[in-house]
Amino acid sequence: MFIEKLSVGELAVNCYIIWDENNETLVIDPGAEGKRIVEFIKSKDLNLKYIINTHGHNDHIAANPTLLKVFDAQLLIHKDDAEFLQNPELNLSFFIGEMGKQLECPEADKLLKEGDILECGKLSLKVIHTPGHTPGGVCLRMGDNLFTGDTLFATGIGRTDFPKGSYSQLRESLDKILLMEDHLTIYPGHGSESTLKRVKAENSYI
Repeated sequence: MFIEKLSVGELAVNCYIIWDENNETLVIDPGAEGKRIVEFIKSKDLNLKYIINTHGHNDHIAANPTLLKVFDAQLLIHKDDAEFLQNPELNLSFFIGEMGKQLECPEADKLLKEGDILECGKLSLKVIHTPGHTPGGVCLRMGDNLFTGDTLFATGIGRTDFPKGSYSQLRESLDKILLMEDHLTIYPGHGSESTLKRVKAENSYI
């Protein structure tokens, strides 16, 4: 498995491009700079199969349309965030869109739910529903790697003061993550990677 992290957009979202030895590829959270993401994928001659949004906020979905115009890929998001893709008030582009531009992404090709297993070549992901930051926030587990979106950061947790956020749900989601193995590598939606062991020791919010 190969992982490339691109920090994209004004909010420095971590866009993860992941592929196997046969170049079967998925992208997690293409939040901005779609042309740059496309150029990387093409430079490696990768076969993009899935675009996965960990949740439906503008800074994690804004490059969806660009990638979908170029690649024959499927767009995936949890069912409880499906409406965020085309609702500028929910995806926050009404408030923080580029130069006031409101974002309406294409509808998802597949809606995710807790426990779904996604196969992409030799890659296998498990969907873990972690609501709180948004109703349909998810973490994605690939072996000993956990992509946490805006649920959990190395030294922080997701905000819950946006539309449909819930602090009580977020606490329950964090409790679910904290039961996992300490050696897991955490790949958050913003900031640096960590391990779950280090997060437990260094993150004062949990």
